[in-house]
Amino acid sequence: MVGKERIKQDWLKIKLNTNENYRGLKKMIREKKLHTVCEEARCPNLHECWAIRKTATFMILGDICTRSCRFCAVKTGMPTELDLEEPMRVAESVKQMGLHHVVVTSVARDDLQDGGASIFAETIRAIRRLNPLTTVEVLPSDLGGVYENLKILMDARPDILNHNIETIRRLSDRVRAKAKYERSLEFLRRAKELQPDIPTKSSIMVGLGETKEEILEAMDDLRANHVDILTIGQYLAPTKEHLKVEKYYHPDEFAELKEIALSKGFSHCESGPLVRSSYHADEQVAQAKKAEQSCSC
Repeated sequence: MVGKERIKQDWLKIKLNTNENYRGLKKMIREKKLHTVCEEARCPNLHECWAIRKTATFMILGDICTRSCRFCAVKTGMPTELDLEEPMRVAESVKQMGLHHVVVTSVARDDLQDGGASIFAETIRAIRRLNPLTTVEVLPSDLGGVYENLKILMDARPDILNHNIETIRRLSDRVRAKAKYERSLEFLRRAKELQPDIPTKSSIMVGLGETKEEILEAMDDLRANHVDILTIGQYLAPTKEHLKVEKYYHPDEFAELKEIALSKGFSHCESGPLVRSSYHADEQVAQAKKAEQSCSC
């Protein structure tokens, strides 16, 4: 066990980098009173993205989530307000950072009738007004599973619609709070029906007790609902109170899963121990557009 633990630590080792880009971005986010999922979810890639790639995933609708998923470190409770000026502050930050691609996610807001869809839509529009060349990826909750809420979001035409199933079918109810596996698949399918030309994307965590066959089944479920992009990463428990890790996958296993995903028809797949939903998202949008152009030729 000692040897296995050492190897596990080797491939999950994170190189910290707090250069000027990192410090400047952190200062700007504080000044704008914004939140990032990078910090709130304790993403292992925070230093790479902030310090080297100069990218960030903005988390709108506050920092208190109405759900309590058993894998997530974001604070849980009942939000007390809705910041209508937040979309413009995000747009201004994107301009200040000079981003070519931005990811916008949020806490779940089940207290809002539209699940926060209108704020998502306004954030997309605000970013486009100030940054017409910047591509925008959104990562919402299931918005309560309400079709009209999804339509509000898709009418704003994000460049990529990302919604995570998080885990395989059998473990979904144990891992997620309120969100349902079938409802997430329906959400992704309906997004594609509303805007067929907009790529859709989803993510799976591994290490929660799933089998390889169940991972492949989840891939098939996503492809059956026309999902274009897949990310696969190692689950890492944020605290001892969260679900424990059942298995640490070897990088070779992630490489094999990527090959399988591509063979099943995904236009792009990021798969690795430290991969998260927004990891290298700027590259994914370019790959998706290239694949779309190839299909239309």
